[in-house]
Amino acid sequence: MGTFVSMEWVEIEKQDRLAYVVMNRIEKRNALNPQLVSDLTEAFSQLNADNSVKVIVLKSKEGAFSAGADLAYIQELSSYTHKENVEDSTRLKNLFELIFNSPKVTISLVEGPALAGGCGLASMTDFCFATPESTFGYTEARIGFVPALVMVYLRQKMNLNLMFEWLLTASVFDAAKAHRDGLVYKVVDSNEIHDVVLGFSQKLIKGVSAQSVALTKQIMRKLPHQRDEALSYAAEQNAIARNSSDCKKGIAAFLNKEKLAW
Repeated sequence: MGTFVSMEWVEIEKQDRLAYVVMNRIEKRNALNPQLVSDLTEAFSQLNADNSVKVIVLKSKEGAFSAGADLAYIQELSSYTHKENVEDSTRLKNLFELIFNSPKVTISLVEGPALAGGCGLASMTDFCFATPESTFGYTEARIGFVPALVMVYLRQKMNLNLMFEWLLTASVFDAAKAHRDGLVYKVVDSNEIHDVVLGFSQKLIKGVSAQSVALTKQIMRKLPHQRDEALSYAAEQNAIARNSSDCKKGIAAFLNKEKLAW
């Protein structure tokens, strides 16, 4: 049997090492306000530490994936002090870090718009699956705002010319362009996307080591830019991996021609 946890704006559904984080602020198109950010932070904090979970899928209950920041709340922020605004921005930064640095495989399943901060959420995951009807955009410049946090992550996914196009034009693009530009992993018809994401998740759950996934993601995130430093860091991580329990288990199974069940 699966488990179900409900917060104010987020639901967690778990079954067979797969967890769904489901945004449920439907009437506001999952616009990001403090409570939704808090609920998502709590959900990813729990699941990142849950050894029974290997894959986390972030999606909407229905409709828009996320329309970005709640504009009524952004208007309220104009009365905050600088310190209060830094604290509020830091809470969103912490959520992005929980998703981006998760030791699990993270997947966003996008149906409908993923805009501004909502596009940022989708960009934090390892894989983004989207329907052809989905739209993506960092539209902050339209309201005099800036996508400051997402720039840190986006520069690892696309070149500078594409970043200029996405961030400076504040345009809304279709899923096909998001796929070409590297934000979307795969575009799947709406009547198939849930089954495709489930099948992809199950393949990862059964086929790869959780320890390998966590260490590989850690190396990718922390790999130094300078070549010699990167190679030294990689050699150290290679040595650590060789001594892990999963590596020992995998090598033994390979040598004994046994089928592994991760």
